Amino acid sequence: MSKNKPTRKRILLKLSGEALMGQADYGISADVVERLAAEIKELIESGVQVALVVGGGNIFRGVGLAGRGMDRVTGDQMGMLATVINALGLQDAIEHAGMTARVMSAIRINQVCEDYIRRRAIRHLEKGRVVIFAAGTGNPFFTTDSAASLRAVEINADLMLKATKVDGIYSADPMRDSSAKRYTHLTYDEVIDQRLSVMDTTAIVLCRDNGMPLRVFDINRAGDLARIVAGEDVGTLVDNDTTRSNG
Repeated sequence: MSKNKPTRKRILLKLSGEALMGQADYGISADVVERLAAEIKELIESGVQVALVVGGGNIFRGVGLAGRGMDRVTGDQMGMLATVINALGLQDAIEHAGMTARVMSAIRINQVCEDYIRRRAIRHLEKGRVVIFAAGTGNPFFTTDSAASLRAVEINADLMLKATKVDGIYSADPMRDSSAKRYTHLTYDEVIDQRLSVMDTTAIVLCRDNGMPLRVFDINRAGDLARIVAGEDVGTLVDNDTTRSNG
């Protein structure tokens, strides 16, 4: 943990399914989930309440198959089930690290995890348990980014974190364009107007309309999660503050 005390009491971390793969082409990397569990443990031990939303792209992508003829609703439902698999994997790693975790699903799978109930989720967080929200919103046509924004608002998180493979939001894909500019701060409207594809528009609008600050950072840089929670200016901050520079 950073030497500074945490400035956030409750956070929601959005992880893509791809982030769990590590260097593999598919599935869940044990090394990645163990490292994530260790970083989350630091936050819990410092008194921060941690919730997670995880995607399923490392296992299944319904949108891709829908483009090849699969029914979109069926594809999205399959994707929701993939997020449950990832959530259970994270839960296991977190518990092996010595913490208590609960998977809460937006679709009913009572034999493997709890149903999502807002008040129960908040109670788990207050007791120091890590809460992992699975199955998106439980509805087709909504991304796990939208689910993350929704859950962050519902649990009254102080900050939503979007974990990516780059160190913030850029004007273009930095992997393809070496002249791409990295922003340190943006407003929600700037993200929408410039079509910066860090999250879908529904997710950004949910954050904007509810004043939920969003910070985008590189999940592969060890220690950045703790530094963000300690108040350091890591990655890119997105909020409603129009007075700050987006340099």
